[in-house]
Amino acid sequence: MNKPQKPTARKVTSIETEYVRSMQKKENWKQAQKKRLRNRLIVFAVLMCIVFGSLFNMYFGQKKLLAAKEQEKTEAIATLKDLKTEQEQLNKQLAKLDDEEYIAKLARKEYFLSESNEIIFSIPDKKKSSEKETRKE
Repeated sequence: MNKPQKPTARKVTSIETEYVRSMQKKENWKQAQKKRLRNRLIVFAVLMCIVFGSLFNMYFGQKKLLAAKEQEKTEAIATLKDLKTEQEQLNKQLAKLDDEEYIAKLARKEYFLSESNEIIFSIPDKKKSSEKETRKE
């Protein structure tokens, strides 16, 4: 019985002509161009990743620095407010020091000075005596 024969794979040899060689050169050149393009694109992609990475790093560093400066500014504003309040109190006290009656009252209170024919009695403050008792304990 006749069995159908399987086609055998035959090697085909290329014809060595000028046309075939030029076509082979063209194909090789195209392959080399594709490889160079791929390499350029890879290098470009790596450079872009480095650039964007450094930009993001710089951005987050600046953001962190800005937050620290904002915190410092808030603290400085609070300090300024306290100092302005203190300055107002000192200005009021300075204005009082121009008043002779206030100076006389202050001298009588702090230094136990008296006017003529005046007797000063010193009564201990409750706050001061309680502080002394707590210190002794």
